[in-house]
Amino acid sequence: MTATLPATARVISQWLDQFETALKEGDIEQAAQLFGDESYWRDLIAFSWNIVTVEGRDGVRDLLASTLDRVRPHGFEVAEDLGEPAEAGGVAESWIRFETAIGRCVGHLRLRDGKGWTLLTTMYELIGHEEQQGDRRPRGAEHGANPNRQTWLERRTHEAEELGHTTQPYTVIIGGGQGGIALGARLRQLGVPTIIVDRNPRPGDAWRNRYKSLCLHDPVWYDHLPYIDFPKNWPVFAPKDKIGDWLEMYARVMELNYWGSTECRSAKYDETKGEWIVVVERDGAEITLRPQQLVLATGMSGKANIPTFEGMDVFTGDQHHSSQHPGPDAYRGKRAVVIGANNSAHDICAALWEGGADVTMVQRSSTHIVKSDSLMTIALGGLYSEEAVAAGMTTQKADLTFASLPYRIMHEFQIPVYDEIRKKDADFYARLGAAGFLLDYGDDDSGLFMKYLRRGSGYYIDVGASELVAGGDIKLESGVDVVRLTETGVVLTNGKELPADLVVYATGYGSMNGWAADLISQEVADKVGKVWGLGSNTTKDPGPWEGEQRNMWKPTQQQALWFHGGNLHQSRHYSLYLALQLKARMEGIPTPVYGLQESHHLR
Repeated sequence: MTATLPATARVISQWLDQFETALKEGDIEQAAQLFGDESYWRDLIAFSWNIVTVEGRDGVRDLLASTLDRVRPHGFEVAEDLGEPAEAGGVAESWIRFETAIGRCVGHLRLRDGKGWTLLTTMYELIGHEEQQGDRRPRGAEHGANPNRQTWLERRTHEAEELGHTTQPYTVIIGGGQGGIALGARLRQLGVPTIIVDRNPRPGDAWRNRYKSLCLHDPVWYDHLPYIDFPKNWPVFAPKDKIGDWLEMYARVMELNYWGSTECRSAKYDETKGEWIVVVERDGAEITLRPQQLVLATGMSGKANIPTFEGMDVFTGDQHHSSQHPGPDAYRGKRAVVIGANNSAHDICAALWEGGADVTMVQRSSTHIVKSDSLMTIALGGLYSEEAVAAGMTTQKADLTFASLPYRIMHEFQIPVYDEIRKKDADFYARLGAAGFLLDYGDDDSGLFMKYLRRGSGYYIDVGASELVAGGDIKLESGVDVVRLTETGVVLTNGKELPADLVVYATGYGSMNGWAADLISQEVADKVGKVWGLGSNTTKDPGPWEGEQRNMWKPTQQQALWFHGGNLHQSRHYSLYLALQLKARMEGIPTPVYGLQESHHLR
């Protein structure tokens, strides 16, 4: 049969046939020999019930030795509906499909010199626990006569009144931003009783409450939520309040049990009963929830990192972290000092300048800058753009394509992208440098996305503020730090004192396990360890190498505690795998975890 296929498809199919034969026969060594000396297998829960990457033949052997007997993978084939196999530069690649004993899976394979170079395997569906969509969608209307008929509204009202009171949710999600909402939607479709808890009154308030000039710096094609895409007339860069309204609409139409104006006071895991004791305050009343799973979806940009400088207690002007910045309206004619030089710092500086303030940015360390237009066309355009959609690219294919590149080698693909951007925008970078701005392109010149994955900071997607810095409209003090605040200003290490009526600390955010310390205990936070980063041993991402995002979307050292979040793209994509992990546990499906992450760093 394979002899009639085009050459690339034939090579891929032959490899898959050999791989499946080795797996069926339990011949782990034969399977490992199908991979090259340099090879990477990234598994999103299909084999490992984890999010993990193994490297080389030894990694393949170890993964299969631990998982093959129970996984029983079979039916490997080219997934032609996702795209035809292709070959370029000596690398053959193809989308693939297969099944395991419990799940339906999709993946991606790259062969180099006939050997496996990269393999992505992902589970997207539990057999027997499929989402009710497509030809399985609910009927909605009950035809015929029934004196005890309940309307949809009556059923929803009854559920909302009981859940958390007379019945307990299986999962509680702390945090109702895009991460909590995306995960809540996935769990709803899988029939996992879930309550989302958020201190804000309405879904979307986490966006509405930020500084008024905030808008998405990522383009619309990158930012869809599960199940419901933004409409075709949605702006490329959505303003914060528009995102807030979308999230509120989404939570309603996806029928989420969203408890707004609810604050989590504490959480403790009962080892004996295998459940959490989560105390929340809602409408002035204390309620104790007892879910079996607890998800912290409190956001990477949620735990404000507020510095401590001498004199903060004597400064007579306004001072606040960027997350609390109200916008520029009250500061016309005032002198503003913004500590920091990343996304929020630039946005706030530009808005203050537009609002008539005298603005100085204090850049303490170098920053990676990339112009939004260049990012869209050169870095994202092939996967997330109108042109990509017109060429047949879907959100699922784009997400899986991104996921198919192991983090160990992703920088090798990113470096040429940012080299091209540096050449295209050379004049722009030269003007910034001439203004004294300290530029970098990442520790290895791999640019924005690797900085984001490694440390979640240190960059700005330029939507206009950089021109103000280059032109001197936003004043700049670079390569300096703050010594102290006085009653009326900020003293820097270069000896200057900047007069100030306002100081904004655009100093970023701490690790998400800080929320675990606040809500559960410092002991649990330390047990889990640092959240985010790859272990790349680059700036702010200490080793050892992890190969995946620390503690995100996967089991942690604390039983039944999970972290979920990231940007809209990650919240959308990885919510599927977290939801399936939770659903499997609810249904009593065995979920032995391969490669449970160790804790090497506390924060």
